[in-house]
Amino acid sequence: MSYPERQTHLDPSTSLRQRISKSDKAEKMVPQNNIEIESDHEEKLVNGRVKLETVDSEEEIETTLDSLLVNSKDTQTLLPIAESHIKIKDETSMTISIQIFLPFLIAGFGTVGAGMVLDIVQHWDVFEKVGEVFILVPALLGLKGNLEMTLASRLSTAANLGTIDTPKELWKMVGGNMALTQCQAIVVGFLASLAAILMGWIPDGELDFNHTLLLCASSLVTASLASGLLGSVMVAVVVLSKRYHINPDNVATPIAASLGDLTTLSLLAWISNILYKAIGKQHWLAPTIIVLFLVLVPLWAYISHHNSYTHEVLYAGWSPVITAMLISSCGGLVLDIAIRQNAGVAVFSPVINGVGGNLVAVHASRLSTSLHKLGAPGTPVEDRSRFCINPCRVFFVDGQHSKTARVLLIMVIPGQLIFLYMIAYIKAGHTSITGRVTVMYLSVAILQVAILLYTADCLIHFLWEKKKDPDNFSIPYLTALGDLLGTALLALGFYVVWEVGDKDSDIGD
Repeated sequence: MSYPERQTHLDPSTSLRQRISKSDKAEKMVPQNNIEIESDHEEKLVNGRVKLETVDSEEEIETTLDSLLVNSKDTQTLLPIAESHIKIKDETSMTISIQIFLPFLIAGFGTVGAGMVLDIVQHWDVFEKVGEVFILVPALLGLKGNLEMTLASRLSTAANLGTIDTPKELWKMVGGNMALTQCQAIVVGFLASLAAILMGWIPDGELDFNHTLLLCASSLVTASLASGLLGSVMVAVVVLSKRYHINPDNVATPIAASLGDLTTLSLLAWISNILYKAIGKQHWLAPTIIVLFLVLVPLWAYISHHNSYTHEVLYAGWSPVITAMLISSCGGLVLDIAIRQNAGVAVFSPVINGVGGNLVAVHASRLSTSLHKLGAPGTPVEDRSRFCINPCRVFFVDGQHSKTARVLLIMVIPGQLIFLYMIAYIKAGHTSITGRVTVMYLSVAILQVAILLYTADCLIHFLWEKKKDPDNFSIPYLTALGDLLGTALLALGFYVVWEVGDKDSDIGD
C-alpha cells in the first residue's frame, strides 16, 4: 500500500488550512460525505468511512493524517483533510500552570541571584565612582527581552508551525538568528552606553573620557557574550521542547530570563571592574575592545542579510530594540536615583522586573503563535474589531488567552512569596522584609504584571492589524516597559513604606 509523498517544505506564513490544501494529500479528493465527525471525536473506521478525533496539539495532526491514509480502503485517492475536520484541544489551566511554573521558578531564582549580585556590587569602586554603570544595568538586562526572548518567540512559533522540522531548515534558521542577535547586541550595547554617558553628563555637565571608554567597552563585551551564550541555550531549549512534546512557548522565554539577568549582570560587573582597574595602567585595553567588536558588526550583518529567515528582520527589527533600550535606560536612571535614596531597592529591582518580563513574554509568545496559525500578519481575527478592549475581557472571559492571563497573574503571588522568603532566608538586601514590605511588594508586583498582560494583548493585536510580526516587535517593548514600570513602582512603594514607619536600612551591611 502506498500513497504520494507528503510535501514537507511549506510556507510558514500560511495557515494550517492553506498548508494542507497545498500539500500532495489534497491533490485528489473524495466526496465530502466520506468523512463523518462523531460527537466524541474518536477516530474510527466504519465501512470505509473515517471519523476523526480531537488531537492534543498541531504536531499530532500529521500523525493523524498519515493514520487515516493508511487505514483508508481506497488507496487510489487521498482524503480531503482540512483544518475544520480536526479539533485541537485547548490547554487546561492545570496544563499551562505545570508547564510554566517550573521554568518560572527557575527564572525567578535567576533574578534573585541577579538581585544579590547587584546588592553586592553596588558597593564596588567602579559602581560608586562611575554611577552611569547603574544606568546600563536595566538596558543590558533588557537585552534578554530585546534579543533572546524575541529569538525564543521566533523559534517557538517556527517549531509550532513545523517550519524547522528538518535539520537543514533548523540550522539555517539558527545560524541566521545567532548572527542577527550578535549584530543587534553589539549595536544596541553601543547605543546603550552612549545613552548612559549622556544621562550621566546632563545633571552636572562633566564628562570623564576614561569613564566613557569604560562604559562603551563594558557594554559591548557584556551584550555580545551574553547574547551568544543565551542564544545557544534558547536553541537547545526549543529543540528539546519540540522533541519531548512540550509547548516551547511555555518554557523558552522563562528559561532565557532565568540565565539572562544573572549572566548579564555578572558579566557587566566583572568586565567593568577589570576595565576600571586598568585605568591609568593599560590605556590600550578599552579602545581595542571597542574597535574589535565594532569591526565584527558588518560580518554579522552580511550573514543575516543572506539568510532568508533573518533578511527582513535585519532591516525592520531595529526600531523595537532601540526604542526598548531607550525605555530601559530611563528605567536605569530611575534605578540610579532610587538606589541612592534607598539601598534596599537594589536586591528587589531585578526580581520584580525579571518576573514581570518573564510572564508577559510567555503571554506574548502564546498570543503571537495563536495569531500566526490564522495566516500572515494582517489576517482578520474573529471577535476582535479593535486592538484595545475592555480589561475585563483580557482576564475574566472564557477563552484560551484569558485563561492563560489568569494563570500568569495568579502565579505572581506564590512565586514572589517564594522569592521573598529566599531573600529573607539568606539575609540579602538592605531592608528587613516586614509585613508592610511584603504587602507593598506583592501589590506592586501584581499591578505591574496586570498592566503588562493587558498591554501585551492590545499591542500584539495592534501589530498584527498593522501587518507586523509580533514575534519581532512585541517582546522588546513589553519587557522594557516592565523594567521602567517595575523600578518606578518599586521606588514609589519603598518611599511609601519608609514614610509610614519602616525605616530599617541596615540589613546586609
